[in-house]
Amino acid sequence: MPTKVNIPPEAQKDIKHLKRKYPAVTGEVRKLVQQLENDERPGDKVPGVGYEVYKTRLPNPSAQRGKSGGFRVMYYVQMKDSVFLLRVYSKTEQSDISPERIRQVLENILPPDTEDKSP
Repeated sequence: MPTKVNIPPEAQKDIKHLKRKYPAVTGEVRKLVQQLENDERPGDKVPGVGYEVYKTRLPNPSAQRGKSGGFRVMYYVQMKDSVFLLRVYSKTEQSDISPERIRQVLENILPPDTEDKSP
C-alpha cells in the first residue's frame, strides 16, 4: 500500500512563498512526494524532537547551487503509511529549524492525544 503524503497549510504556504522566487520548487517537492509515496525515506532523522522527523535536501535549479544551497524539507512519518510535510524552506533564506519549533508545527497538525507512532 503506498504511503499517503499530507501537505498541511503551513507547508503549502511555504511552497507558495518560495514559488514566487523559485518556480522550480513545485517540481522538486513533487519528486520528493513521489519518493515518499513509494516508501522511500530520504534525508536524515532529526534528533531531539521526540517524533520520527526527517530533514532532506532538494536541489534548487532556479539558483543553480545544487543541494547545498537548495531547499530543505522537514517531514514527519506518523505511521508506515502516513507522512506529513512540515516545512519547506530555502537554505539561502533561512537557517536550521530548532527541535522546539518542529514540535510546535507538529502540535498544530496532529490531534492532541497523538503519540509518536513511528514504524
